[in-house]
Amino acid sequence: MNVTGTPLVIALGGNAILRKGERGLVREQYANIERTCRDLAPLLKTDDPLLFTHGNGPQVGNLMLSLEATRDRFPLLPMDVCGAMTQGSIGYMLQRTLTNYLNNEGVHRPVVTVVTQVVVDPRDDAFWKPTKPVGPYYTADQADGLRRETGWTMVEDAGRGYRRVVASPNPVEIVERSMIRHLALDGAVVICAGGGGIPVIRSGDGTLVPIEGVIDKDLATARLALDVGAHQLLILTGVQQVAINWGKPDQRGVPRATAAEMRAWMQEKQFPEGSMAPKIQAALDFIAGGGHEVVITLPETAAAALAGETGTHIVP
Repeated sequence: MNVTGTPLVIALGGNAILRKGERGLVREQYANIERTCRDLAPLLKTDDPLLFTHGNGPQVGNLMLSLEATRDRFPLLPMDVCGAMTQGSIGYMLQRTLTNYLNNEGVHRPVVTVVTQVVVDPRDDAFWKPTKPVGPYYTADQADGLRRETGWTMVEDAGRGYRRVVASPNPVEIVERSMIRHLALDGAVVICAGGGGIPVIRSGDGTLVPIEGVIDKDLATARLALDVGAHQLLILTGVQQVAINWGKPDQRGVPRATAAEMRAWMQEKQFPEGSMAPKIQAALDFIAGGGHEVVITLPETAAAALAGETGTHIVP
């Protein structure tokens, strides 16, 4: 298939793969992905270069729970390997479902998954103050033992026990960016930077070295979009439109805003951390790097939003 134009980067929200209240069964995830394919049908049938990113929080959490349950028999795996495993498994589910859907619709377009590494700065302040919880809860005694055994940073979490926390550094560079861009411009639908990618640092001789951490998926998506030369970034989430004064009598949707307006609302703490705030920060990063537009909306309104009919549009 011949493609034209600049790449469109699409960030899939968590509900595209796993919905609230579900157990994480594979059949549940396939059903959600199939629903997402139907929602995105108008985009999938275009001749635009397409790239998808996705989260992996629940999946990597479940993997770490499984590893913890068998740690007396098998060694624990480092974060980078867990990230690679879930990039591969989620990428496979997306890849197979998208391929079958496109074939059934008469669109013969290859779909590929690229396990993606993301360069971070070892001097990033996040490494001095790790805050991202990962894995299961532990008792105080278990946490003390893990501190001694592994050197992990363990913190008490809201009275529910102790959890490991890791750094969440800013993404600097997508290692596989050239190949990802080449594949997209050659007509493939590319699934990449899953879960924010695997954080690595470059040593003095250029060697890539994994470093424990979790990169925010939306921030990595913005970095990817800039690295592959995209003009437009589509962030799919659980709301049709971004709102300010959320949950208050004067709540109102934001159909269109400049980066400066969004930055001012960020400073007012209008957007909750851990949900909308990272998406807005990703939008600001993309615009600051030269991007033309960020669109935030639901999967089912994605095509209408790109046509300017709904969603939130963030521009320079």
